[in-house]
Amino acid sequence: MSDPAKTPWSGRFGSVPGGFQQEFGASLGIDKRLYAEDIDASIEHARMLAARNIITPEDAGQIERGLAGIRADIESGVFAFDPADEDIHMAIEAELTRRVGDAGKRLHTARSRNDQVATDMRLYAKRRAIDLGHRLLCIRRSLARRAEVEFGTVMPGYTHLQKAQPVLLSHHLLAYAWMFTRDFARMRHAHEAADVLPLGSAALSGTAYPIDREAVATGLGFASVSENSMDAVSDRDFLLDLTYASALTQVHLSRLAEEIILWSSDEFGFITLDDEFATGSSIMPQKKNPDFAELVRGKTGRVIGDLAALLVVLKGLPLAYNKDMQEDKEAAFDAIDTVAGSLRVMSGMLDTMHVHADVMRAGALGGFTAATDVADYLVGAGVPFRDAHEIVGRIVREAESTGRTLQDLTLEEYRVFSPEFGPDIREAVDLDSLVSRRTSPGGTGHEAVAEQMQRQQASILADESWLRSVER
Repeated sequence: MSDPAKTPWSGRFGSVPGGFQQEFGASLGIDKRLYAEDIDASIEHARMLAARNIITPEDAGQIERGLAGIRADIESGVFAFDPADEDIHMAIEAELTRRVGDAGKRLHTARSRNDQVATDMRLYAKRRAIDLGHRLLCIRRSLARRAEVEFGTVMPGYTHLQKAQPVLLSHHLLAYAWMFTRDFARMRHAHEAADVLPLGSAALSGTAYPIDREAVATGLGFASVSENSMDAVSDRDFLLDLTYASALTQVHLSRLAEEIILWSSDEFGFITLDDEFATGSSIMPQKKNPDFAELVRGKTGRVIGDLAALLVVLKGLPLAYNKDMQEDKEAAFDAIDTVAGSLRVMSGMLDTMHVHADVMRAGALGGFTAATDVADYLVGAGVPFRDAHEIVGRIVREAESTGRTLQDLTLEEYRVFSPEFGPDIREAVDLDSLVSRRTSPGGTGHEAVAEQMQRQQASILADESWLRSVER
């Protein structure tokens, strides 16, 4: 049997679980990254206890100085974590008591690890939501810059991975910018969901001490305090919000990575990746592999799995706190870390890749991407759309059989299929004309894309402003 003296519940037990059980139940290896949040919350808690005459100002001062010293030691790398400590919260409290004596023992007055852990996790979630928000802004700026630089570059647009209609590369890139704009909104919501103070809920029913929760909320930068103590200690919805936002961001990154992988292949040849974002082969000297884009694509399964894991942890838990909830951290931390790294690598890839505009343009000429416009031409001449669709289908079949494009056909050849074709059909199938005519809001026409670029830039500025407001 092990000595219970090391535990915070030793009064009740004559012995404690053995070494393996303690190791199995410990989370210090995972949650020690929460040291700053734990120290910040403990300092504010001690200040509040002193202000409410629950502990003396002298004790509060010793606690604050002791915690500041522990923070400095952790950040300098000299702090020695004791593997026997169950988690970061007990590790810091035990060390504080060693340093300042009885004052350290008074820190836990009017709080439980249940509301302490929930507070630390909310502080962490807020900070990481801001960090991911910055990274999302970075990739949106990268996409917006490339859209501006490549404005006018025409490429084939695809459906079913088959060439469909010509589009501006800028239009294609901005599609991802808008995906990441929605991801930013989800990160902002996750931040707002986490911006509620649970400290003061104690284990589950609140406390009899005359605490001032509003003062602690103000000191820690929370917008409000929790309404129900049982909900406060058992709620991890805010963490699900952040993990879901991370998972969907990673899905969008995976879609972009897939396109970059395709575009950099010899079969497409649309882009060449910078050497910093590619690797070679151990056996084939000629290879330049898009490994980092492939890793982003591959890591998406992990992040989706993290979201599923967290959902299952919370499924069916009775109120209030249960030890199952210790498992919230590893999944959430992994999801956040993975998407942060993926955003960084994809932003760098976009900034440094070389676009082969001539190859993209040639690709847009192939695949009969003007077919819809030829049908629209006939509709404009009075031919019912279904009839026009049939006529153009036959034209495509004929051109395909002779290895030509719609731009290669003569007026006489067009008129074999319909007398409604006139000399202006040649202009109607001109590649730049095809693109520029898509003037509907959100379309690929030059004017529409220019307006879209302005709206994306305005959105970036607005989101930058919000980030500055929550970082104060």
